[in-house]
Amino acid sequence: MAMLRLLAISLLCGAVAVPFLGEPRGDGFEHARYAVLVALVIGQVVTVPIGSVAGLVLAATGSWPRTPGYVLGSVTTACGVVVAAQARAASRWIDGSPPGLRDPEDSSLAVAAAFLSGAFTICLGISLVVMRWSGYDPRTAPVRRGRTPRRRPRTP
Repeated sequence: MAMLRLLAISLLCGAVAVPFLGEPRGDGFEHARYAVLVALVIGQVVTVPIGSVAGLVLAATGSWPRTPGYVLGSVTTACGVVVAAQARAASRWIDGSPPGLRDPEDSSLAVAAAFLSGAFTICLGISLVVMRWSGYDPRTAPVRRGRTPRRRPRTP
């Protein structure tokens, strides 16, 4: 559970790079959208490996076994939907060959990476919510359900 939790947190923490790297090259909302998506992908390239290693260490030591909550799953899903929707809109804008972009093919690749990141974030968020909703708790042993022998009534 620590692995999934820290993976979700590291995907969300990729947004920390946006204020530092998200400087648009042109004027207009589309250029700003593209710059934010590229900065988000760059931030996730840095934060996801760190979160994955920390999650592996916590999972190997057995600490933090609690199931992630509804809030983390919901926020992760919502952020994934926003990123995927913005990446799809930016992809349509890039396909129209906008002025001000140096190489539309590289831009399409960066937006595709952002779309895949958003889709993966959606899947991770939904899986966190479903695991929490199903009542999965890794600290408990699975209950074996089977047929139990019935007692025969005593005859006097």
